[in-house]
Amino acid sequence: MTFYDGIYPFYNHDRKPSVFDVQCMIIIIVFVVFALTLFVILPGIRGRARISWACRILTSLFIGTVIVVVNFTSDWEVGSVSATTTYKSFSNAVVNAEIGLQVGLNGVNITLKGNPIQQINETINYNEEFVWSFGSDYNQYYNDGLKKGLPNPILYVAEKFTQFNPCGMLFQYRISGHYASACMWVAFCSWIVCNILFSMPSFIYGAYMILVTSAFMIFSIISFATVRNIEFCNIHFGAETLKMEFGASFWISLATGLLCFVVGTTLIVLNFCAPNKLKIFFNMIEEDEEEQQEEIYINKYTRDSMSKDVPEV
Repeated sequence: MTFYDGIYPFYNHDRKPSVFDVQCMIIIIVFVVFALTLFVILPGIRGRARISWACRILTSLFIGTVIVVVNFTSDWEVGSVSATTTYKSFSNAVVNAEIGLQVGLNGVNITLKGNPIQQINETINYNEEFVWSFGSDYNQYYNDGLKKGLPNPILYVAEKFTQFNPCGMLFQYRISGHYASACMWVAFCSWIVCNILFSMPSFIYGAYMILVTSAFMIFSIISFATVRNIEFCNIHFGAETLKMEFGASFWISLATGLLCFVVGTTLIVLNFCAPNKLKIFFNMIEEDEEEQQEEIYINKYTRDSMSKDVPEV
């Protein structure tokens, strides 16, 4: 093949799977910096207010991180299969490999890892991304893969998502992903408003906004889950079939949405049952002031009781 190096589809290329997504790592690092900043200023906060500040900010940062990161992850739905399959076009060579499919809101990642990695004098370790987000043409990504001479298993899986494939998976996944991403960004906006309201005296409206955040996260999850309304085309590799299931990003988003619902509901209930305690938690009144109010109330009650017990002359 040395004579054909540089000519499609025979050019030599050594691809290795990405260890991490750069966008996700940048977002996580930003939120970690905010968390570290909190720990720097935490010693300057007095009394038990230090604990409330830490709980509020860490919980808020966790929610915000999840909302932003899941927009860029590729493991909303995942699947993998180990099989013996052909490797490249114009060759009868077969390899034993694990084929993986990861579906995100903006596209799919298809992996191919040999078992063992070194086979037929090559390193079989691929991770290819095919994007369908706004401004991107999935078919063009697929055509570029054909020109590059990607291994047959990757092209076979990627073909299932092309525009004119009878499976129709591209349309359903793309629309569901777009609506899910839009709902997540609305949830992020409501999360920002929620944090602003929590720093104001009208913090109860922050509780309402965190319920709004929860609602849009749940809408996002429901939107993506509609992909199960279509019958997933079977992806066969010999006798083996690649089966799909919801991934980590889906379940983390669901757990975070439920967390927002629990937090919002708890704050609303406490606002009616124990408003003074809630104000202390949000540092609206000091603990000393609360103790003084309770002492004044006790003294007043005691005086009233004593005046009723004194007999009239």
